[in-house]
Amino acid sequence: MIQDIAPEIFHNEYENTEPSSDSIVFSFCNRKILCKIEEGRGVICPRFSDLGLKKEDVIFLFKIDDRSFFLKKSDIENDGDIDGSGGFTYEDIRVLRNAYPKDLCFAGMTAYHLFVWYRDNRFCGRCAAKTEYYDKERAMICPSCKNIIYPKICPAVIVGVTCKDRILMTRYAGRAYKGNALIAGFCEIGETAEDTVRREVMEEVGLKVKNIRYFASQPWGFDSNLLLGFFCEAEDSEIKMDENELSQALFIKRSDIGSEAKNLSLTATMIMHFKEHPEDFPM
Repeated sequence: MIQDIAPEIFHNEYENTEPSSDSIVFSFCNRKILCKIEEGRGVICPRFSDLGLKKEDVIFLFKIDDRSFFLKKSDIENDGDIDGSGGFTYEDIRVLRNAYPKDLCFAGMTAYHLFVWYRDNRFCGRCAAKTEYYDKERAMICPSCKNIIYPKICPAVIVGVTCKDRILMTRYAGRAYKGNALIAGFCEIGETAEDTVRREVMEEVGLKVKNIRYFASQPWGFDSNLLLGFFCEAEDSEIKMDENELSQALFIKRSDIGSEAKNLSLTATMIMHFKEHPEDFPM
């Protein structure tokens, strides 16, 4: 999956440090990322030396091995469109799906998660004063009431609903992504992940499920999520689809499943696991 970047190692420990000339600097505008797309080289993000910035213009994000990654501070304050620079242009963040090396995709997605959090917490939710960057840990602090704000992570479930040799495949209604999907939804307050599985399946396709079992998790910074993958069995196969959420919901035979890019998303990994490991799903 997207976070599997071995042999490189992701270090998310906060450091109050300065960039070097070859540190990667991520810059975002809405859902666009500053980059170059070159044939044969894929997506290239700017280094600190490419942008003519001062050290106080960026904030540390994380490291992959010994290489540091930073965020351009001015993007956090800028709500409108901004121009590219140094031969770089702003492209839809979905280009990161094709970034090479693979760790750049994970780094960009995680940086976007932090950018959204910084952008959305410029003011204190307790007293409305303007917040400041905290220099002791990854947080924002209110100079007025001393409220400390930490990065937001939204837990959500991805659900592989099976029925003998079939799995429930869906397609979203009204979204840019038109590929295959599984049942998915956010965990609500006071709800276990297993309760979310039951509720989301019932809401989206009208099915009761049993034998809920955890599969894997995935950070998904494009939407500030921590995705929790579960498989479960449908008690029957009569689908009552919520057309506001889905444009399609069908049980697909294992033998009819095509190829999915399981090196990217938890959804694709779960679909291919069902296809390639029938021994894990006894009928």
